[in-house]
Parts: sequence; C-alpha cells; structure tokens
Amino acid sequence: MGNVHVFCLTFVLATLLIFVHAGDMMRKSIVFDKNTPDVFYCPQHKPTGFEKMIVRAKPLSKLCQFEGGPIPEDYKSDCYNDVDETEYACKEKYRIMMRLHPPGSDTPYNGTRLTKFQDLDKEIYLKKNQV
Repeated sequence: MGNVHVFCLTFVLATLLIFVHAGDMMRKSIVFDKNTPDVFYCPQHKPTGFEKMIVRAKPLSKLCQFEGGPIPEDYKSDCYNDVDETEYACKEKYRIMMRLHPPGSDTPYNGTRLTKFQDLDKEIYLKKNQV
C-alpha cells in the first residue's frame, strides 16, 4: 500500500511540474525584437518548444489592447490561447513602450493605463520578501 501512495504522489508532482513548465513557456512566448520596433511576435499554434515555435508578427498596438479587461465574445484572437491579452503581455507592453519612449525623451510614453501591472509586481515582490 505504501508503494502505491509513493507512486501516486510522484506521478502527481511530475504532472504538476510539466504543467508549470508548459504554462511558463506559453507566458514567455511573446517576443519583441528591437530591430522591428513596430511589431511583436506571438505563437499561432500551441508551442512544444522554443526552437519549434511558429510565430506571426502583429502590430504593437494589438498587444494588450484590452488592457487586462474582459475580451469581447466576438473577438478573434491574434495569438494562440489569447497569450497577447494576459497580464504578462500587458507587463511586456509597458516594458517595451518604456524602452522605446523613456521618460525625458522627445516622445515620452504615457503609460498610466498600464502602470497597474507594474504596481502588481511591486505588491507581489513586497509580499514575497516581507520579513
């Protein structure tokens, strides 16, 4: 009976690890190249690995276009599994736009609508590192 419990526990942990890794791959599947600053790249099909990922270029304005809000039912997704509308995608857009238009430049980026995603990161960091 003990061996069965150990086997089941091992199986559950292995399955959980696989799902976490796959979710992380999906989350990080948005790609921005500074040589093509007007577009981002996202997967069109479920990625099985980074070296075999098929991506399509989309305008940067389509990244996080609903700003973390609900996606309309009649909306046709630009990327696989709406990865371009996730919280991570909104953080990436804020990071990209701040990189392209830093404060103090001729065309600074007004990212007030997306700063809520940066504030969420700060809250998580403070909770995680609380003494």
